[in-house]
Amino acid sequence: MTPDTVIKLAEQSIYTIIMVAAPMLLIALGVGLLVSVFQAMTQIQEQTLAFVPKIIAVFISIVLFGPWMLTRLLDFTRNLYQQLPHIIG
Repeated sequence: MTPDTVIKLAEQSIYTIIMVAAPMLLIALGVGLLVSVFQAMTQIQEQTLAFVPKIIAVFISIVLFGPWMLTRLLDFTRNLYQQLPHIIG
């Protein structure tokens, strides 16, 4: 296994992680921003008000984007197993 192969595999892994996590993180960021603006406008400083909507939004995003995320992970894993003879030597 050459250093170039290791770097390429690490690059593919990080890219896959970012692509799979991005929908959930972006939705949580958007909901958190909306809740923060609402809290600033109404001066309500309740911690659960910020936490519960983000959890619900992340669960909904998992339901909506779950099949796509699973497909991306399976494609990465399948590609990794197919490249295994080349990686090992």
